[in-house]
Amino acid sequence: MNKKKLVFSGVQPTGNLHLGNYLGALKNFVSLQKEMDCIYCVVDLHAITTFQNPNQLRNNVLETVASFLATGLNPSKSIIFNQSAVSGHTELAWILNCISRIGWLSRMTQFKDKAGSDKEKASVGLYIYPNLMAADILLYKATHVPVGADQKQHLELSRDIAQKFNNDFNCKDFFPLPEPLIPKNVSRVMSLRDGNKKMSKSEESDYSRINLKDSADEIYKKIKKAKSDSDQIPDNLKDLEKKPEALNLINIYSEISKSTLEKVLNEMSGKEYAFLKRKLAELLINEIEPVGKEIKKLLVDKSHLESILKKGKEKANIIAEENLKNIREKVGLI
Repeated sequence: MNKKKLVFSGVQPTGNLHLGNYLGALKNFVSLQKEMDCIYCVVDLHAITTFQNPNQLRNNVLETVASFLATGLNPSKSIIFNQSAVSGHTELAWILNCISRIGWLSRMTQFKDKAGSDKEKASVGLYIYPNLMAADILLYKATHVPVGADQKQHLELSRDIAQKFNNDFNCKDFFPLPEPLIPKNVSRVMSLRDGNKKMSKSEESDYSRINLKDSADEIYKKIKKAKSDSDQIPDNLKDLEKKPEALNLINIYSEISKSTLEKVLNEMSGKEYAFLKRKLAELLINEIEPVGKEIKKLLVDKSHLESILKKGKEKANIIAEENLKNIREKVGLI
C-alpha cells in the first residue's frame, strides 16, 4: 500500500447502524476509498469497555461488516477487519499506555459523559480507551482519520502520544501526526424526538432514529411522527435555528437531496411541515431502503462476511507486524 496517504477509521459494532452513521461516516468512507488507501476496522475491543452479550457482539460485528458492504465499501480497495483479530492493537496500546499521561486522559470529556455521575463504577477500559484508539491509528502509521466533532479530542490525544513517542525515543517523524478529515458540509444528524440530542441507538424510542434496516413503511411512519413545529417553514436560517427539531429535518433533507440549506428553504418556506415530511420520507425510502435490503441479504451468508474479515485481518497484520517490529526495537523490547 502507498504509505504517503493512509486513512484509518474504526466503527463500534453496536448493531443496527442508523441514518446518523450513514450520513456522518459511511458515505464519507466510500468517497475516501476512491482517493486514498483506506483501512476500516470494526472496533470490537472498544465495544467491550461496557458489558456486551457475547453472542450479540459477534452478530453485531458481522452486521457492521454487512453495513460497510451495503453502503459501497469494497474489500478489494479497502482493508476491512475486526480489531481483536490483530493482536498488535493491544500490544501497541500497552506501550502507549506507558507513554500517555494520566493528566491527558483526565481531560477527555467523553469519559465524563459516558461514565455518568458514578465514575468509580466505570471500567478502567472506558477510561484508557483513547490510548487504544491512538494505537489503532498509529499501528498503521495512518496519516488521516475521518472524525466527527465528538472524536476530535481523542485524535488530538493520538497526535500528542505520537509526538511524545517520537521525542522520547529520539526518532523524529517515526509516527506521523494524523490529520483529521472532517467532511465539509455534513451536519450532525439529531434525534427525531429531540433536536438537541444526537441520533443514537441508545435512545429508548425507536422512533428517534431511522435505522439502516428499516422498511419503507417504518421510515414513512417515523418521519411522519418526527417532532417538528406547528408554524410554517421559515424563509431564513436564523428563524429555523430557534426550532432544533425542524432544523434537523431540513438538514437531513439537505444532505439526502444534496442541496444547500438555502436552496431547501427557498423550496420549502411558507409550507407546512407535513409537506416537508412527505418529501423527506420519499427521499429517505429511495436512499435507505435498498441499503437495508442489501444488509439483510448479506447477513444470510455469514461465512462470506467472515471470509472478508479473515482476508482483511491478513492484510492488516502484514502492515501491523512490520511496524511493530520497528516499535519494539525503538522501545528496547526483545
